[in-house]
Parts: sequence; C-alpha cells; structure tokens
Amino acid sequence: MYGDKNQDKQRGLTRRDVFRGAGVAGVACAGGLLAWSRSAQAAAVDDAIVEKMGAGALTEGKIELGAPDKAENGTLVRIPVVVNHPQEPGSYIDYAAVFVDNNPKPFVAGFSFLPESGKVEFEVRIKMAQASNVRVVARNNKGQRFSVMKKVDVAEGGCA
Repeated sequence: MYGDKNQDKQRGLTRRDVFRGAGVAGVACAGGLLAWSRSAQAAAVDDAIVEKMGAGALTEGKIELGAPDKAENGTLVRIPVVVNHPQEPGSYIDYAAVFVDNNPKPFVAGFSFLPESGKVEFEVRIKMAQASNVRVVARNNKGQRFSVMKKVDVAEGGCA
C-alpha cells in the first residue's frame, strides 16, 4: 500500500535514516538558534547600556558589586553597589544603572546623583528566573563610564 520495502532498501533510505537525518537537522537548527539568541541578547544589553548611559568606552573598576555568587532564592536577589568616586562639584557620578543580561528587558534600575549626594551607595532587590550576568554602569559628569559585571547563579527551585 505505501510502497515496497525492497524498493526503499534499494534506494538506500530507511525510515530510521529519515528520522536520524531529521534529528541531526533539528539539533543543528537548535544550536544555531541558541547562538543567535545569545548574540541577540548581548546586543540587547549593549543597546540598553548605550540608551541609558550614552555611547563610549566602559572602564573596569571603581564599582563594588556585592551580588551573591549563587542566589538561594531567585525571587529576591540583593544587589548592593558602591561606587568609589569622589562626589565633588567638578567631578562626580551623576548616574548609575543596573542591567541583567537574561532579563527580557535588561535595564533594571537607574539612579541619579549630585555632588551633594555624598557617597554613591545603593542596593536593589531583583527577581531572577535563571543564571545571568549582572552589570552596573556608572557615569560621571564628564561622560566617563565605569562598569563591573558578575555572573549570579540562581538555585533551581529557590533552594541552594
């Protein structure tokens, strides 16, 4: 009814070969989509940083990020931040922002500062469903940008 099995064998193609080929193609497509998804996510984070902080080089340092290596509860992850930069009228941090790479919208929070603010120190509490890089970018009144990044793992099921 569906064809002679001998004819299929003569062609060198069996049902097993068809499924094997489909599986290999599916894995290849999934790998390509995963790589595309990661590069699209990285581009989204970069775009969010440029949108909130302006374009330019990011300098490592001056920022202490107290995020945990592994969050025991992904529904409440403490992210304490300290920026070690003078808050003087001629040179001060005017804006700092927190970004989480694997969030649908990477920008999490932003804070404005004045020289009168004193030390730049703040804490945010965020929800994280999966492991991700957490980034903090601070900008001074002269346009220089400082950054720090830390990967935070989230315990599966909220238990470490």
